[in-house]
Amino acid sequence: MAHRGLPLYLATLLTGLLECIGFAGVLFGWTSLLFVFKKEKYFERSCGQDCWHWSNATEPPDSKSQDEKFSLIFTLASFMNNFMTFPTGYIFDRFKTTVARLIAIFFYTCATLIIAFTSAESAMLLFLAMPMLAVGGILFLITNLQIGNLFGKHRSTIITLYNGAFDSSSAVFLIIKLLYERGVSLRASFLFLSVCSAWHVGRTFLLMPRGHIPFPLPPSYSYGLCSRFGARKEEKKVAEHGIKELQSKEFLSPKEAENSGPEQQQQPQHTASFRSCVLSRRFFLHVLWLSVIQLWHYLFIGTLNSLLTTLAGGNSVQVSTFTNAFAITQFFGVLCAPWNGLLMDCLKQKYQKEAKKTGSSFEAAALCSTVPSLALTSLLCLGFLLCASIPVIQLLYATFILQVINRSFLYGCNAAFLTMAFPAEHFGKLFGLVMALSAVVSLLQFPLFKVSPQSTAVYVSMGLAIFLTLAHPFLVYRECRAERTKSSMISQPRSPAL
Repeated sequence: MAHRGLPLYLATLLTGLLECIGFAGVLFGWTSLLFVFKKEKYFERSCGQDCWHWSNATEPPDSKSQDEKFSLIFTLASFMNNFMTFPTGYIFDRFKTTVARLIAIFFYTCATLIIAFTSAESAMLLFLAMPMLAVGGILFLITNLQIGNLFGKHRSTIITLYNGAFDSSSAVFLIIKLLYERGVSLRASFLFLSVCSAWHVGRTFLLMPRGHIPFPLPPSYSYGLCSRFGARKEEKKVAEHGIKELQSKEFLSPKEAENSGPEQQQQPQHTASFRSCVLSRRFFLHVLWLSVIQLWHYLFIGTLNSLLTTLAGGNSVQVSTFTNAFAITQFFGVLCAPWNGLLMDCLKQKYQKEAKKTGSSFEAAALCSTVPSLALTSLLCLGFLLCASIPVIQLLYATFILQVINRSFLYGCNAAFLTMAFPAEHFGKLFGLVMALSAVVSLLQFPLFKVSPQSTAVYVSMGLAIFLTLAHPFLVYRECRAERTKSSMISQPRSPAL
């Protein structure tokens, strides 16, 4: 990391962290916003006049219909949050950072303005606004993940930190809920979020590159405001040459790097095609791993309000208390996620030191560092599901803690795994495709809601599916071990012939 660029890098890092924690993942604070929508009587008039004549019940008869509409909105929004990452990832790869961020700002601003001017009579507009909010937010995250490239060996830590900030931004809707309870209207809160788009625009042109941040980082790299006052054409050519040379050496073993002369370095390094990456077993298992764990998280978040209402016996004060508790725990995702990144960075350095001694591949060593994180994420999700399946409302505090830790590990591990397991030039497309395919699986949350998410059959089937995700880290470990053995055998000197 260039010392003279450190202030710029830190400014980009901190403002990106603020952007992710304040805007990117607000959709997942849905439970808090749903409480406000119900207070505003959204979708409450869909039932006949006699619907309020009920007795010996904790909820009005139309609450099921109302909950189904809200569940469908969250299902569509979470689906778009994932599915649209593939086309937006392609846009990011093809048209670079500035174009992708301007599209994100457009979607986000339109969504917040629609919600600001929506009322109980026009509640159907939420089916448009929430998916747009999700698409804008995920594009903010995608364009910020590359900032990890500025910090070299701390790359995984930064990536997981940003994913944790994405999770923590769900606390924004808790703030809106608390302000609403103190007399600040929903319209005023969302108009404020709309005005903040001016800040996003400023950051796009002053603190972000027009293209991509390369990895490894070349000497004297500049971008944003600084690139408008320097960077002659000769310097750019030198930087481009440095990027190619560094990328060609990044995953070579030490012996390969030493033996590669100038003529070999000028030859293009073989890179796996996008098609071969998608058709690999590694990619297929990773999609299944993410899809199953994510489905359970979406199902839990989307049905939490109805679960709280059932366990609290319709006591709105208790429902509000536990809703606040859930949203507060979400904020700590930004503190949980970096531990996962630190684990991967420490293991990566350890395994690469071992690879340096044995002459094995650095790529296999980097990939092996993700195995403990993949396995730990699956085990945490099993614990989270077990706590959620016990119908004791006080146990939900432990459930909320496990949920936020597991979710922060899930998305941070997903992004870090893709950066280590596949070529960097395919990251945007692969990240988008993984999220898009997992989005298709996430659509199962609505039929599961119709079945009743609190049924034993749902818990057992989800528990079995989550247990099977442990196959992913196990097979990745076997693959790394086989690669290490192969590299070690090749690097060993042959005995002289007699």
